[in-house]
This record gives sequence, C-alpha cells and structure tokens, in this order.
Amino acid sequence: MAVGLGEDRINVVHLRRNGERSFTLVHCSSHAKDLGDTTTLTRLERELRLSRLPCVVPLQVGEYQLLQVEPPAVAPEEMKAAIRWRIKELIDYSPEEATLDILEIPEDRKTTRNRFVYVACSPNNIIQRYVRAFQAARVPLLAIDIPELAQRNLARLFEPAGRGIALLSFDSKGSLVTVSCAGELYLARRIELTLAQLMAAGDEQRQSMMERLVLELQRSLDNLERQYRSISVAKMLVSPVPDTVPLRDFLGQNLQMPVETLKLHEVIDFSAVSDMDDPARQGEYLPLLGAALRGLLEPAAPTKEEGARAAA
Repeated sequence: MAVGLGEDRINVVHLRRNGERSFTLVHCSSHAKDLGDTTTLTRLERELRLSRLPCVVPLQVGEYQLLQVEPPAVAPEEMKAAIRWRIKELIDYSPEEATLDILEIPEDRKTTRNRFVYVACSPNNIIQRYVRAFQAARVPLLAIDIPELAQRNLARLFEPAGRGIALLSFDSKGSLVTVSCAGELYLARRIELTLAQLMAAGDEQRQSMMERLVLELQRSLDNLERQYRSISVAKMLVSPVPDTVPLRDFLGQNLQMPVETLKLHEVIDFSAVSDMDDPARQGEYLPLLGAALRGLLEPAAPTKEEGARAAA
C-alpha cells in the first residue's frame, strides 16, 4: 500500500501481486485533509484499515534532493558519514540535520570514468513529520521513498532483457525522466515543464516547449551514453497525455530511439477501480503506483535504500 501526503489531500493506492509482471489495483482513492496529516490518517485508518499492510510514502517534490556525487575512498562503514560532509555545499541546510541514503550505481567496465552514487537527502524535520504522523495514526510505515525510485519500479516492469528503458512522466511541478536497466537506476533528471503548461499553450508556444524538452532529453541521454557505454536504451516510454498534445509523435520524430506511450494496463489490472481506466488518471497516480510496487517486486532491487527505513 502507498500513501501520498499532498498539500491538501491524501491519496491511497493498494496493489496486489499476481505474477512476475502482473498486478491488480485493489483500491485507489483521494481524500481531503481534515485538520492535518495525523487527523486525516487516523480517520483513513478506521475507514480503509490502513494498518492491515505496511505502507510506503513517497516524499513530495521540494522535500528532498537527489544528488549524484563521486563517493570518497573510505571503508563501507564510513561511507555515509563521509558522504554527509561531501554534500554540505550542495544543500542549503546543515548536513548534520539531514537524513540521507546512498543508492549505488553499478560501475561500467567499458569506461574509465569515475564511479558515482546517488544520494537522497531530506531535512530531518521533514522525515520526522512523516514518521510522527504515521505513528500517531497507528499506521505501519515500511519506508519513506522518493518519486525517482517509484518511477524506476514501474519502468522495471517494461525493461527488455539486457537493455535499458527510459520513462518520462509529468506532475504538477514539472517532468521527470529516468533510465533504468536490470532494475538499477542510472539516470534521474527533473525538467521544468509541466503537462498543464503544454495543454494551455498555443500551437506555436507548445512547439517551442516540446523542442526545448527534446533538447533536454537528448542532452541527458547523451550524457548517460558517455558515462555508461554498456547501457543500451531500447526505447522511451511516455506517461499518457491528452490527444490534444502530440507529444509522443513529436518525441518519436526527434529522438534517436523508439518512443511509445506507457501502457500500464499491460501489467496492472485496473478493473476493480473504474475511473482508473482513464490514462490521464493513471498518470496522476504514477508515483503512488510505483511506490506501492516497492514490496512486491522480486527479487528486491539491489540497492542500499535503508536510510529512510531506519529513520522510520
């Protein structure tokens, strides 16, 4: 189960696993906040019996940073402490006040470039706010996650054997492109372009926006190719957008790889939740669907995402 704590609403998603790449959406709902996170979670625990299953909660954009840094040459048990001080110039609060976790990126034997790791970090007070709300509502918290890893979980279901896959999605703050291969996250980048902006723009302005998006995507993919020569990206999937925005066709004509619409119904049975047949609705819940996959994918993705869980 995944629970999203938004500014004025709390969204809930419950997935059940059927097979290796087959899942059923058991429940999906959105609820206005009463008097804050704790009060609303307490009510939802009674109404939806949230305590039945451990929950994953993804952080919201702006509540965390995902940084790519070169790891210091220290013993594994000293890595987190050393990384904490390495990122002090990259965050606007004291590293001592940060909850962080390290996501390793496999080394590429075909290049001599330095190794990098991803560091997810968030101020302690934000993490503690989530933890206190779930504890007070008596809702078991499995993990505090981030949207990039939730998107990686979804992309993993569509990965061709031995090749990588890119996934582009949209939220109210912008767009997110990830590239994963064999369940590992190799690229995650946010771009300041929302679906609402594309929909509201006139034809000429929308053309300019999509051209800028292509440029940013191509730069990201070129950089990935330089860093990881062994990764071959098979295609790019794009979260569903209205027919009035010809984004998939435009990307397909301008990127050097096949571009397809993300078809979640191929891996998730939405029949139990009628309004989730709408692709636009699926796009809204993309981060929560990916977060709910966290405990359902086997074997578990080979990462070191234990920091947020320890904080919880």
